[in-house]
Amino acid sequence: MNPVRYELVFSDDTGSAQDVAIVERTSSKGPGGHPVYADPTGIIRAEISDRDEVRILASGGHQDPAQRVLARRLTPTDTAEPQDPPGPSGTAAPPDAPRPSDRGV
Repeated sequence: MNPVRYELVFSDDTGSAQDVAIVERTSSKGPGGHPVYADPTGIIRAEISDRDEVRILASGGHQDPAQRVLARRLTPTDTAEPQDPPGPSGTAAPPDAPRPSDRGV
């Protein structure tokens, strides 16, 4: 089964990361028979194989599709927006559990 979302990292000629876009799977297949993924605007479209090989597809005229693109699978818990950091580590007592001071200890 193919992932539902990828993060595409577009690099310049030196290989340093320049832009990142999140794409989601569409119902289309590309010229190689692999699923097509698109960003919310539909401007960025990419065919991504089961080995994470990327082929950027032109979505309009006069486009020069990027050649240096890395696809990173996103897990269901990954998001494009940063989230609040997790709370303190360790096991916390449930909110209704009596505290030692409540038991006279």
